[in-house]
Amino acid sequence: MNLLQQTLTPDTLQNVQTASFELFDKLSSKFFIRLFIDLVSVFVLIRLIFYKNYKKADQYLTFFAFNLVIFLITYLLNKVEMSMGAAFGLFAVFSMLRYRTESISTKDMTYLFLVIAIGLLSAISKGGWDELALLNSIILIATFLLESNWLIKKEFTKNIIYDNINLITPEKRTELLADLKKRTGFNVHRVEIQEIDFLKDATRMTIYFYE
Repeated sequence: MNLLQQTLTPDTLQNVQTASFELFDKLSSKFFIRLFIDLVSVFVLIRLIFYKNYKKADQYLTFFAFNLVIFLITYLLNKVEMSMGAAFGLFAVFSMLRYRTESISTKDMTYLFLVIAIGLLSAISKGGWDELALLNSIILIATFLLESNWLIKKEFTKNIIYDNINLITPEKRTELLADLKKRTGFNVHRVEIQEIDFLKDATRMTIYFYE
């Protein structure tokens, strides 16, 4: 206890406080503005676009953590001399780290690419906050339009096991689609046969439908 009291002298506490203030002085308002724009952009992308369409909350930590880490590291490295090629090399390294962990869907991979891109762009953009906000808005608007039915009609897929293999022949495709619509309740408009098991009289297929 005495050793602790001797260590935490007024001069020591003053030095710690001075170092803390110097750290915040080095982080200019530009850093906090860029961080705010970055986090707002990712929130809009993940909460208002990704979650609204796919109702998947298990990727929140992955998306926000990758974005924040990419932003902080790239912003700090941007303080030193770093070429655009080195920045995109860092981008590729972080992307591969996530891809190597487990297989993820194409949609999740696309959104992971977007959150990393937003973090990278927010950290190294040489323009002002208004230009950065505009660039991020372009990404968000483009993603929103592509995820909506305004530009193209969204097609969904599901892999199913189908037990009536008598209907999988090409000449009975109309009957097959009608039966799938009745059983699944989806507006199925085409199918792809993946595998046929004649021992179990079943087939594994991918159905395509619109909502």
